[in-house]
Amino acid sequence: MAEPTPDRVRLSGMRFRATHGVYDFERVEAQDFVVDVDCELERPAESDELASTVDYAELSGAIAADVTGQPVNLIETLAERIAATCLSRPQVRAVQVTVHKPGARMPVELTDIAVTITRRRPR
Repeated sequence: MAEPTPDRVRLSGMRFRATHGVYDFERVEAQDFVVDVDCELERPAESDELASTVDYAELSGAIAADVTGQPVNLIETLAERIAATCLSRPQVRAVQVTVHKPGARMPVELTDIAVTITRRRPR
């Protein structure tokens, strides 16, 4: 018999203004960042109590603090920070984080730049 698929909690399209980037102008002029997280849970909710799952209101606030906090050069680094925040919740076994930077100035026309990482808590 196949093992059941783990339960997941997804937060999609969280929007923030922040000053991440390599270039000086990116550290002065805030840009839009959009974050998606997909958390794989350790186990299904065992009750109808919030403590049996991930408190997504609390998690979204922690992710907001990650994004609007100390600036970093790379969105890859920001994605790592967010992944660590998600994995610090005991109910989260693994997480996929996508950080979008839709307004990034590029030499070609495009609608979005995004980085996606997947991290798992060591067993």
